Amino acid sequence: MRKILLAVALLLAMAPARAQVLPNVNLVFEPLRPGSIYKVGERAGWNIHASLGTAFTKYSYELRENNLKLLKSGVIDLSSGFGTIASTLDHPGMLYLRLSFIGAPEPATQPTAQELNKLTVAAAVAPEQIRPALAKPADFDRFWAAKLAALKQVPINPKLVPAASDRENVDLYTVTLDSLNSKAHGYLAVPKGGGKHPALIYYQYAGVYPLQKSLVTDRATEGWLTLDVSSHDMEPDQATAPRDYAQIGNSDRETSYFLNMYLRDTRALDYIQSRPDWDGRTIVISGTSMGGQQSLATAGLNPGRVTAMIISVPAGADFSGDLHGSKRGYPGWPVDDPKVVETARYFDAMNFAPAIKAKSLVAFGFIDTVSPPFGILAAFNQIQGAKEAVPMPDSDHNNISPQQEGAYYIRSREALESLRKTGDFAPDENWHRQ
Repeated sequence: MRKILLAVALLLAMAPARAQVLPNVNLVFEPLRPGSIYKVGERAGWNIHASLGTAFTKYSYELRENNLKLLKSGVIDLSSGFGTIASTLDHPGMLYLRLSFIGAPEPATQPTAQELNKLTVAAAVAPEQIRPALAKPADFDRFWAAKLAALKQVPINPKLVPAASDRENVDLYTVTLDSLNSKAHGYLAVPKGGGKHPALIYYQYAGVYPLQKSLVTDRATEGWLTLDVSSHDMEPDQATAPRDYAQIGNSDRETSYFLNMYLRDTRALDYIQSRPDWDGRTIVISGTSMGGQQSLATAGLNPGRVTAMIISVPAGADFSGDLHGSKRGYPGWPVDDPKVVETARYFDAMNFAPAIKAKSLVAFGFIDTVSPPFGILAAFNQIQGAKEAVPMPDSDHNNISPQQEGAYYIRSREALESLRKTGDFAPDENWHRQ
């Protein structure tokens, strides 16, 4: 199955840039520029082609900047089979277009929820120039330096328990580590046969669920010393954390659930570096969604300790974007409470990014509303190390449209293979040029 998925991803990634086709809706969105990346002041948008005789001929539309500020709206009539919606921005940002059906179609032609979602497209304007609206707090570095100093005083005290492995050539363990005010848990997979190995640490996406052993055992068969870290203080085969964890303590930086989560992420890094079977050179951190958020925080809190960061659709960037011109995504903290807004600044992935020195590969979906691209790019553009973004113009969040993320699947595997063999990879820093 893994080979099949990789083959599908390869075909998706190698396919030429093409218009987005909407099954049963009979619309094709053709970007004015292939790839949907434009320069400041350039006319950006879509030619929309409709099959003649379709049940739908008129659509209302809204074109928004960063999915927040309304730029234009109206009705587009596609009875001729063709129409165009376009605009320009005189500054960097994202354009987000959503169409809605007008009229009551016949039951046989009623679109599915998935097809309705596909009536959304987006474009990027000078994405390499997007920056945060606010600087990080003046005491941001002092706050986190004090927390890391306190963490350092806590012995790691690792406890390993052998677990059943699904790979004959891999030893698997549950791991428990002492952290500041909590414990870190996860699965550790070690290639059999001794020797020293490059290390790969995974951080998990949002939710409360048991970890999947195969994530680490599959990588260990390739030669990685692999650790999968639970986002919660719970055993890796459990699902006992509070479901509303992301909102817990969000009015104070000392009580936010993300405080101990981020510290546990660094504790995992401490542990890997203490192991005699680590090669002493290569540590890669990776994750999607909230796992990407944790990766950004970990790389920013530990400059010089992380070799590379490989993440897709990272969440937690631009916590309070609604106050500054961009629609916020996960964790969806309210923006009408000043205490929550101030607390958010200490956990926002954008504010960890300026300290990141690791080589980075960061994928983002243009129509993603869980991890909006504006915040991801505002974080990405501050990273100090060599970096490459992987734009995915037709992609929503990774759990909604995984079929649109072939470019990331392929590029991340290329980067991991290079890192495993050589301890390095070469980011394409011209990713935004076409």
